[in-house]
Amino acid sequence: MIWTILLAAGRGTRLASATGGMAKQFLDWRDRPLYWESVRSLARCARMGGLVLVFPEEVLEAEKTRVARLMQAESPGLAWRVVSGGALRQDSVRSGLEALPRDCRQVLVHDAARPFASPLLVNRILDAMERQQASGIAGGVIPGVAVTDTIKIIRDGCVAETPDRAALAAVQTPQGFDRRTLQQAHARAVEEGWVVTDDASLLERTGSPVWVVEGEPGNRKITSPEDLEMLQEKRIPEPCVGYGYDVHRYAQDGAASRQPARPMRLGGVLIPDAPEVLAHSDGDVLLHALMDALLGCIGGGDIGLLFPDSDPAFENMNSAVLLDEVLGRVRSAGVRISHVDLTVVAQIPRIAPHRDAIRKNVARLLGMDGTRINMKATTEEGLGFTGERLGIKAIALVSALR
Repeated sequence: MIWTILLAAGRGTRLASATGGMAKQFLDWRDRPLYWESVRSLARCARMGGLVLVFPEEVLEAEKTRVARLMQAESPGLAWRVVSGGALRQDSVRSGLEALPRDCRQVLVHDAARPFASPLLVNRILDAMERQQASGIAGGVIPGVAVTDTIKIIRDGCVAETPDRAALAAVQTPQGFDRRTLQQAHARAVEEGWVVTDDASLLERTGSPVWVVEGEPGNRKITSPEDLEMLQEKRIPEPCVGYGYDVHRYAQDGAASRQPARPMRLGGVLIPDAPEVLAHSDGDVLLHALMDALLGCIGGGDIGLLFPDSDPAFENMNSAVLLDEVLGRVRSAGVRISHVDLTVVAQIPRIAPHRDAIRKNVARLLGMDGTRINMKATTEEGLGFTGERLGIKAIALVSALR
């Protein structure tokens, strides 16, 4: 069984002035403490059995309560324990090792100050640990990234040596270990007074092999105030699509209807010598489909909810006025329309003579370049209610960026 020790026991003194004294692992990130981002990533690895979270002793009980609440809310599927850390990082790791269940054979050690380690990286480490175990090797696996700067070894203020960059790597966490081997290394560190900056250093001193796998440039550690910029989420526009469909019946001589007949308008353009349509508003089937598509981009329901035909206020209402209301909602939602594709389906009238005027008027109503509006028309070869000249329908597809 594999468990992870998540180290969140640091005091964050180097960042105190930038965080108001709050330790970085407790900073708010997506409505959760920052350390929870690591919990989420680890939970996405199917081989992960459990988690030991290590906190400063003075906040242990408060964080234990918070972890219990978060575990219940998100159900990450991990067994978990909470323990207090020590003065040094290696003291906190040793506390975490003592809290592991007896059947845990391999362990990852991860810094909560590296919240963006991906599940892909974790699985890469676990794969290498499995290969080690299969070959009978009891050691460690660490992620490393190539060093791009030239490194100088300085003695007494002067350059003493320039090591070959090809032999250097910047080491990250999580680091994976045979649990027994790591515990023995920590015990020896206590006996001999070793102080190290990572657990792999302990194995190196004892002669146990440590393998290196490819790390991730994005798996940076939050150390200085400048690093806090990593917590400023970049707002990348997200594509969204809305679909709209509407139908209106033609007025028939002698046919009873609760709705009055209106002159046909398509995209705000009056279509002369066309059948009248039955509608509560002005009956612009194309703008109605367009409005539904726009509302689809923002999850805003449909025009039947906003402008019900039971409301006298909308009787014979110009659909362009209703479109302005919908566009206001779209803008308020932070959505920018990028393209509109419109289709009118009718046996009569012929739409082709009016196609360009409709396209230009829709572009005007939307405040968009006409090249971003596509307008087409088709018949249904005499089939269905449109083919029988009983009515007209329109389809709208809106592409946008949220």
